[in-house]
Amino acid sequence: MNVLTLLIFTPIVFALVIALLPSAWRSSFKYITLLATLVQLGMSIWVYCHFKTGASFAGVNHEGQFQFLQKVPWINLDLGTLGKMQIDYLVGIDGLSVTLLVMSAAVLVIAALASWEIKSNLKGFFVLFLILDMAVIGVFCSLDFFLFYIFYELMLLPLYFLIGMWGGARREYAAIKFFLYTLFGSVFMLLVMIGLYLSVTDPATGNHTFNIIQMMNPANYQQGSIFAVLSHQTIFGLSARAVGFVILFIAFAIKVPVVPLHTWLPDAHVEAPTPVSIILAGILLKVGGYGIIRICVGIFPEIAHADAYWLGLLGIISIIYGALNALAQQDLKRMIAYSSVSHMGFVLLGIASLTTEGLSGAVMQMVSHGFLSTMLFFLAGVIYNRVHDRGITHFRGLATIMPKYTAFVVVAFFASLGLPGFSAFIGEAFSLTGAFKSQAVNGMLPYWMAVCGSVGILLSAAYFLWTLQRMFFGPVNLKGGTVWKTALTDLNLREKITLLPLALVVLALGLMPSLVFDKINDSVVTLIQFLQINK
Repeated sequence: MNVLTLLIFTPIVFALVIALLPSAWRSSFKYITLLATLVQLGMSIWVYCHFKTGASFAGVNHEGQFQFLQKVPWINLDLGTLGKMQIDYLVGIDGLSVTLLVMSAAVLVIAALASWEIKSNLKGFFVLFLILDMAVIGVFCSLDFFLFYIFYELMLLPLYFLIGMWGGARREYAAIKFFLYTLFGSVFMLLVMIGLYLSVTDPATGNHTFNIIQMMNPANYQQGSIFAVLSHQTIFGLSARAVGFVILFIAFAIKVPVVPLHTWLPDAHVEAPTPVSIILAGILLKVGGYGIIRICVGIFPEIAHADAYWLGLLGIISIIYGALNALAQQDLKRMIAYSSVSHMGFVLLGIASLTTEGLSGAVMQMVSHGFLSTMLFFLAGVIYNRVHDRGITHFRGLATIMPKYTAFVVVAFFASLGLPGFSAFIGEAFSLTGAFKSQAVNGMLPYWMAVCGSVGILLSAAYFLWTLQRMFFGPVNLKGGTVWKTALTDLNLREKITLLPLALVVLALGLMPSLVFDKINDSVVTLIQFLQINK
């Protein structure tokens, strides 16, 4: 069986095991879930190690670009005079997805370890957790738009219940807000997907296809179809392809999230339990960035060129707005949530540059932020689980009573603010380099955008260092007094085992960025060449 298929569906096997076990065995559910994520991580590392680099590719819109490819007929319908509908189970990965695949598998292991805090309805929680696991891995492997959409939508339901049933005091509000925002984007994405299907034919069969790779090939569009390349059909004064790009971009921008479509994120993070916050920030946001690269830019390259300025502007607004909001927060988790909005703005800025450096920086930033946001939300959960409070001003002098915890916080904060030697520095530096280079190479982004992006790094240093100074240094002063001081014990073994690999990974990626760049380089170069040809 194909290794990607095993990678996608392994969690479902373990979910069935948990569902069939009696509730009396509830204490074993977390270990079964952890085993499932560890098996998945092992397979993803095997895929990473066997991923070939340096090959000569025909182009990003050819199936030969993708490795571990599996194509199996899935749905076949005879539509009479309208021809035949064939939907394939098509999975495969290239450099853009292999590193995100490994990062997601690692984050899911950390989320499983963080699930030790869940005490109620364990069977329901871990079954939903594993269904979500399958969906997020499936998104990064899918090369058929119909299959991609199924996995993309499948993420929504488990997250709704995981937030709504195991979240905080306002969990229902946060879950419904998240559900409605995501559903809004997904419904219109479905319409564009159908329009693309009716516009594209598979050259091998002559039938319409949902194949994303075929959608990237201008030769496969039927003359006169709504999304025909360079079509003059207009909708609300815009070309049909421009409308399709905007609709798909909005759907993925909600996930990123891009300002002003970000308002679901702080509420969802504050109310979600720690493992769900880890998955939201560590993986779900990257699904949005990946979708923009793979779907929006890949299928509509000429619109990406035409609208690059506006994409870059939205990235800058997200960077500055997110950082300023993080600076104003009094809740530690909400501060980290807004920092995610700011840091993901660098991803959009790198993509908008349409340069090799910018796109490489965007992928590196997604991988880096996946690990760093996981570490930050886990650390916030440690405090909350002990005293059920996250108020930044409610703590002072934590370094005195929790020195090991403080050491990991220092690493996470300094890595997140872009200190050289850590992964975020590489991602942000390459995104800004791409933004600077963009004006000279393709005239896309003005220089002031890169300057504003640099200001965002300064603001991130401000809110991280100010939080560090207020919570961890100075004389001990806790809102809960001696009760809190007794409860705030330092890290236990499970927490150290969870945090140490994360700290080592963000350091390793900062010192050896080739761990990511070597894998993504071929795909990034071929994508940029494809964009230049089809602009």
